[in-house]
Amino acid sequence: MSEYKPLQNLPTTADPRRWAALAVVLIASFMDAVDVTVVHMAIPSVQGDLGASTAQVQWITGGYALTFALGLITGGRLGDLFGRKRVFLLGVAGFTATSLVCGLAGSSEVLLGGRMAQGAMAALMVPQVLSIIHVTFPERERGKVFGIYGAVMALGTITGPLIGALLVEGDVLGWGWRPIFLVNLPLGVAGLIAGALVISESKAERAARLDVVGVVLAAAGLLALVLPLTQGHERGWPAWTFVSMAASVPLLACFVTWERRLTRRGGSPLVVLSLFARRSFAGGQGVQLLFGLASGVFFLAWTLYLQLGLGWSPLKAGLSGLPLSAAMMAGAGMSMQVLVPRFGRTVLQAGALLAAAGMLLFVYLAREHGAGIALWQAIAPLIPMGLGMGLIIAPLTDLILSEVPHEHAGSASGLTNTTVQLGQAVGVALSSVVFFGRLGHGGPAEQAQRMPYAFSGSLWYVAAVFAAAFALLFALPRTAGRKPAAARQQQREPVAAS
Repeated sequence: MSEYKPLQNLPTTADPRRWAALAVVLIASFMDAVDVTVVHMAIPSVQGDLGASTAQVQWITGGYALTFALGLITGGRLGDLFGRKRVFLLGVAGFTATSLVCGLAGSSEVLLGGRMAQGAMAALMVPQVLSIIHVTFPERERGKVFGIYGAVMALGTITGPLIGALLVEGDVLGWGWRPIFLVNLPLGVAGLIAGALVISESKAERAARLDVVGVVLAAAGLLALVLPLTQGHERGWPAWTFVSMAASVPLLACFVTWERRLTRRGGSPLVVLSLFARRSFAGGQGVQLLFGLASGVFFLAWTLYLQLGLGWSPLKAGLSGLPLSAAMMAGAGMSMQVLVPRFGRTVLQAGALLAAAGMLLFVYLAREHGAGIALWQAIAPLIPMGLGMGLIIAPLTDLILSEVPHEHAGSASGLTNTTVQLGQAVGVALSSVVFFGRLGHGGPAEQAQRMPYAFSGSLWYVAAVFAAAFALLFALPRTAGRKPAAARQQQREPVAAS
């Protein structure tokens, strides 16, 4: 294995502006997390205003995740090569501009294009967040910071529907759904100015050329897999969808072969394949993929079930998700600060089983009560699900990056985010089969009657994914994240300011 060299100009003491920098990158992370789900509650309003078809709605919700996933590896590598601060600020500027395009869109085609461009800009912005944290904070503070990061991501993901509901029902200035995107403008401008002032620049010491061949092969392979999954059900699964999915295998195999060849020649590969020799990194990536898959299926089906199936207003539907948000934040905090340092991998596995149990409870309640399900019954399953997801998401990020050398922090964080987003894109695509396929065709009244059946059927798949994550977590060392009693005591003591 080649020797890893330290980051260029890596400070020997903690950066005094690190907490201000953390606030800036967390704002960017929050904007991204919100934009993944904010559009769900606005779907009926978007359809009524722009006349979007079902296929276009799926692309508006899933296209963001798709372009995000396709660009994340490249975005992380660009930060390593050209400076993480520089690429981060470029991503923030682009994300803000594309949010304006989405907010002013006069047709569903323009909105779809804006959403996909927004995902591409997020792919430049988001990988820099984890790598900036990784290289800015000393190791003794990193666990706490990743816990905060996990909580913010959880909050953004689950409050996205609530924020969307408030803005849509508020009908700010008579703009309907458009403020769900325009709200990013002041946040983006503020983040751009503050980031330029407080974030320190860092990059890999040996700034090699970008692996263009690797970028093309990776993008082509992922697109060949995700595109037919997204379009197949809507178009009746024509022959080209199966040909495309089959072609993704040799394309991705060619990508791996090229990366190995480039490494042997002393080049700078897009993906550092040697990272997968680390057990915690390889196993963690598989769990991240499953986590994204479960999220992609659940959140789209859940928001449509509440509004179209139960007839709830966007605001009532959004408010019903607050317990899930609170549970995720509580689970993330307990996991990072208390449970994982004491019990290690077992905590993450308990979280997977808890989330699966929440889904099975939801299946029972949805089928038992149908459209007459009460608010508290719709909330109850979200609490174990949220706790379980929180127990997994925050420590998993830390465990995945714990053995990664500083020089490849951007590449590793890009991979980590790619697996989640790719899972979400595939999850949205699979919802066409496991959710919309059960829902069938017909008018709104007919679909509303079948909604509990379609929703509960999709939850079986979500529960199965969490069960698979439980099994895959055995790939992590049993003591992953665990600290000796003396170290846990020291972590609880206040750390003197640097």
